[in-house]
Amino acid sequence: MSNNSQHVLSNVKGGWDVKKSGADRASKHFDTQDEAIQWAKTVAKNQKAELYVHSKDGKIREKNSYGNDPHPPKG
Repeated sequence: MSNNSQHVLSNVKGGWDVKKSGADRASKHFDTQDEAIQWAKTVAKNQKAELYVHSKDGKIREKNSYGNDPHPPKG
């Protein structure tokens, strides 16, 4: 995971947060996961970073690379 990676995480008080890897606080808070994903996707594309979408239990349910893909597809 790079330091620029963006994570969409459930907030214990409700809603969803977007956090940069290693950050203590969220970059932005949203009421819905979909809103958080859309914003985080834009940030990840601009920063050529990875995007990790977590489910409510904290497990990664989706991962996308918008830059330096450490495992590019073959062919």
